This record gives sequence, structure tokens and C-alpha cells, in this order.
Amino acid sequence: MTPLHSASTPSVSIDTARVEDGSQASARRGITLRTVLLCLSLALLFGFLSPIIDHKLFNTFLGATHLPPGAIAALLFLLLVVNPLLGLASRRLQFSQDESLTVYITCLFSCLVPGHGAENLFVSNLLAPFYYATRENKWLDTLLPNLPEWITPALSNGGGYDEASKAVVDGWYNGLPAGEAIPWGAWLVPLAAWSALIFASYLMLACLGVILRAQWAQREALSFPLLRLPIEMTQDLDIGGRSPRAAFFRSPMMWSGFAVAVAIQIFNGLNFYFPDVPAIPLGIDTTALLTEAPWNQIGKVDLRVWPMAVGITYLLTAEVSFSLWFFYWLLKLQFIVAYSLGYVPAILPSPIGWIGPATRTFASSQQVGAFLTFALILLWTGREHFRHVARRAFGLARPTDIEKSEAMSYPLAFWGFAASFAFLIAWSVAAGVRLDIALGIWLSYLAVAIVLTRMVVEAGLLFVQPGWTPLGSLAQVVGTGAYLSPSSVVPGALLQGSLMTDLRAFLLPSFVQSFKLAHDRKLPARPLLALIFVCIVLTFGLSVWQHIRLGYQGGGGLSFAHTWWITKGATNSVVAARELTREAMPASATNALWVMVGGGLTWALMLARSRLAWFPLHPVGYLVGLTGPINTFWFSIFVGWLCKVTITRFGGTETYRKTTPLFLGLALGDVAMMVLWLAIDGWQGRTKHPLMPG
Repeated sequence: MTPLHSASTPSVSIDTARVEDGSQASARRGITLRTVLLCLSLALLFGFLSPIIDHKLFNTFLGATHLPPGAIAALLFLLLVVNPLLGLASRRLQFSQDESLTVYITCLFSCLVPGHGAENLFVSNLLAPFYYATRENKWLDTLLPNLPEWITPALSNGGGYDEASKAVVDGWYNGLPAGEAIPWGAWLVPLAAWSALIFASYLMLACLGVILRAQWAQREALSFPLLRLPIEMTQDLDIGGRSPRAAFFRSPMMWSGFAVAVAIQIFNGLNFYFPDVPAIPLGIDTTALLTEAPWNQIGKVDLRVWPMAVGITYLLTAEVSFSLWFFYWLLKLQFIVAYSLGYVPAILPSPIGWIGPATRTFASSQQVGAFLTFALILLWTGREHFRHVARRAFGLARPTDIEKSEAMSYPLAFWGFAASFAFLIAWSVAAGVRLDIALGIWLSYLAVAIVLTRMVVEAGLLFVQPGWTPLGSLAQVVGTGAYLSPSSVVPGALLQGSLMTDLRAFLLPSFVQSFKLAHDRKLPARPLLALIFVCIVLTFGLSVWQHIRLGYQGGGGLSFAHTWWITKGATNSVVAARELTREAMPASATNALWVMVGGGLTWALMLARSRLAWFPLHPVGYLVGLTGPINTFWFSIFVGWLCKVTITRFGGTETYRKTTPLFLGLALGDVAMMVLWLAIDGWQGRTKHPLMPG
């Protein structure tokens, strides 16, 4: 079942044939000393700033999307400020396209690792359940008997929660008295343990990215729409004269789109500071419109235009963009039908898997089945390539030319993946999770990671989330009680709460996109991977230090404007553990049936696409139809789809090609204004001014 692709939206490819003075080797080096120094400097900068901007101030995230504003801003500054200044001395001093793309690649990781939606959520997860524990909620009764003392700084050497431990927790939330030192001694062992776990997961995703790249980028030729903007921005750097390929920053169409986004954000930003300045409305509040039955069953509907999302949607195949908004409403229709049939669904509690205010167990169970089935379909579709990787790992096949350009050899990727996965399982078992449950948690994580990455590289979604959690979904089908015992559930819930609650900044999409760019530009992939991991180490270490320091010395965690990060997001683990262990829940054949329904529909959609050339639906819409990102972006996706089909219908493919810079400019202008208002907000000390979904 090979995916179909529209001829009007080809896969992102890079023409490396024309390089100034014919010096291709020079232009393709990419990883030069100055590039390495710049990448490491940016890693430190983002590692220091992101915790302040994302959590302390809760302004526009520098990362948290797979087209990170921080990475685009760094590239824009390099192209429009640094290169022109270097060009005053000599054009040879300017950064080449390969050097610029190397900077962008490392910034993908430097922006995502330290900010919102990343693994740093473990910091607040280790403290919040203890800080918010009361006699009424009995959280301590759940936590203390079932957590090893090395897993959190909130436990003393004897595994209890004494006055010294309470001081560690309260000191972070309320701030330490002046002159009192941060209790790093209490943090030393938990930080070492969690850092080992997180870096093992990064290694696993890097190895998986190597294994997936050739299958998705070459064999299936996926579109990788989020790479289009950085490629277009840098396309002319190695070309002399005024070639047509050097037209991006001279395109009136691009600057028209850029101006539209800038004008909107200027007025709306001024309105934030000066309410008398009129704002340009981008959305409609539908809360008051959906209060009567049966329409109130569908929950909140975001009717808002995000310029960046509109610009990216224009690059997608019409099949994909149509499916994203079509399935959103088709799945919402389920709730109306269920109500009309007399079904009285309860709002799904967070431990089972939260998707939205109107989510029901039958809907979330469908999504579980859809995700697992789609992951299996992706593995089956690439079975020939994956079989070759396995044969290479066991010395039964010879390396191909493709493998020689990968970031690591296939045997190393295979065994690195296996070793890191084994470490994750061993760590979980050491924390108290039973082996079979640990396997279930991490296999579910892998399925989700593969499917969500596919959403990014094929559907161009700026950020993605599954809407369900491994433990909750397992409980829906097999029930709780003796099987899901507290000794496994509590550490397992802490694990998934810290690393799987919010996956919007997980790194597998960045690895796959980076490896595609490196392969297409013939960058030295293995030195690039080493540089990426150095940047990850720097930005992760600095951001964790910042998050801890900002609590103890920055006015306390309660002073963070991003309250979700220190409250609900940080207590999901203990809420889930309490719900799953408080009383036995029997196995549900109904939920198991809905899991099979979700899997069956996904398989049927993929089968129809492979057999019927006219079939207009793509399963990506069904997979993410009830998740938070689609609820946020559906209307922007609809607008982008409508623009594309209208222009293509009446102007043809050539008109679509000519108008593409307009929509790229719309996305670029939106990012430029995000950065401008970030600078102004920092100067003025303003908080809660996000220009992207929070």
C-alpha cells in the first residue's frame, strides 16, 4: 500500500548542481569551524532563554513546533544581517547554503529540547505531586509506598517524605529565602537517573530516524513540507548573479505575503499594549454558539486563523489537507449521533487519555486502534527496507550506496536502537514497573512516535499529540485491579506523565528531517549527528539547570506565568495513578471493540488509497481528528486548502507554483513578528503574550 501523492506538491528536493565557481565540495562542507562555534553558541542561547520565555513568562515559544520560530529566526538573522555584513568584506566570507542549513538543523534540536512540550517536564513532575498532596486527595498514600527514593528529590534516604524533603519541594515552588543555597545534593541522583533515561530515548529516536529516512524520503518520496521554507530561504547562497533560483528574497509575491502577516501582528501586538489601537480579529469565540443539545456534545470548536499554519497548509497535497479538516468534523459528528441514539457518555478522565472537552471512551479507543494499526501498516509498507536493515545487522547483507551516506551504519543503528530500548525497559523495571507493563508503555511510545512523525513529514503539522496515554488505554481494555497493581502503575504513571503527556516537541521528526537535508545536500552526516548530540547535551543541561534555578531563586515556581507546567501538567501522573488504583475497573469488551473499529477503519482507508486512484481521503485525518493540534488548526487548514484548490482549479498548476512564495512569505512574516514581539515583551517585562498556540 504505497502512499499516493499529488503531482502539484512534489517531495522537497534540493538542486545541488549549480554552485558558484564550480566549487561544489567547498559549498557542501557545511560543518566548518565557524559553523560549529555558531551552532554551539545558539544551543547555549536557546538553552538559557527558552525556560524563561516558555515557562517563566509564557510568551511565544521559541520551539514547541516542528518549524521552530527560534530556528527560523536564527536562519533569517544569518541571511539578512550576518551575511550582508560579511559580504562587505568579501563574498567568500558569507555563510554557504550548507553552512546555513547546518545551523538550521542544529537549531531544530536546540529550540525543541529546552522549551515547552519537551522532556524537561520531568522537573516539575518530580515535585508537584508532593507539593499539592493533601489529606483529602491522599496522594502521598499512593506515592510513598510505590516509588524508589532515587527517582525524585522529594523522597528522603529512607524513602519517606520528611521535613527535609518537604523543604526541597516547598523551596522550589515558593522560592528560597535570601542567601540560602539551592539543595543540589537532593537533586544529584534523580537528575543523573532521569538524564540517563532521556538520553537513551534520544539515542533510540536517532537510530530510528536513520532507519526510517531512506524508506520515507526516497522509497515513498514523502513531501516534507516543513523543510520547504528553510530550503527556499537559502537556495541562492551558492549561486552567482541574479539566477531565477535566487528569487526568494526578491519576490514581490513573497513580500506581499510577508506584509500581510506583519500588518496583522503589528496591529494585534499594539492592541495588546494599547487597547485603544484596533486589533485585526483572527478568530471567533464559539463558546456561546454551541450551548444547546445536541450541538453542545461536540465541545469547544476553535474558529481561528493562524497565518503560519495557512502558509504551510498551502504546500500540502489537497488530499491530505482536505482529510485533516474533513475528519475533524466527521469525528465530531459521532458525538451528536451518540447523543441522538440515547448514549450518555461521560467526559473522559485525564488518566485514560485526554483529547478534548467532548471526548468519549469510544472515540479515544478508536484513536488507540488507529494509531497502532497505522504504525503496523507503515512497518509493513517498508518491510523490504527494514528487512535489509535487519539483515545488515546480522551480517547477512552488504552495505548499499545509500547506507554510506547515512548518519550511522545500519548495523550500528539497529543495535543502537535495540540497546537503548533495552535500557529504557531496564530503567522502568528498576523503578518498579513490571516487565510486561514496561514493554507495553515503551512499545506504545514507539508506535505513537512513528505515527506522529509521519504526520509531520507528510501532513506538515506544526505540532502533534496523540491524545491518549499507554497506561490509560491499557486500562480501558483490560481493566485495572490485580493486573495494574499500584507498584507498577505509580512509577509507570510518573514515567508517562514526565515524557509522554505532551509530545509536541519530541525529537524523532527533527532527526528524520535533518537526515533528509543532510542526504540531499550531501552533508557529512556522521559529523553532523555528533554536532547535533553535542547541541542536545548543552541545551538540555542548561535548560534543566535553568528550570531548577528559576524555581529556587527566581521567585518560586508559583511565579511562573505558564501555570500548566507547574500544576495540571505536572500532576497528571499522580491523578492517573489514583484513578487507576483507587478502585478496580473490569475489562471492557466494548472498548476493545472500538479499538478494533479504529484499526479496521484505518486499514480500510489505506487499502482504498492503494487500490482506488480517485479516493479523496487520507488516514492522517482520521488519526489526529480529535487531538488538540487539529482542534486548534482545523480552520487554518481549511483556509489553506480552500486557497490551494481554488487557485489550482482556476489558474492551474503554473499559477499554484507562482503563488507559493505568497504563502511562504505569510509563514515567514508570522515568525518574524513573533520574534519582534518577543524582544519587545522581554524589554517591557510583559507576560502571557503568545503568538502561537499554547
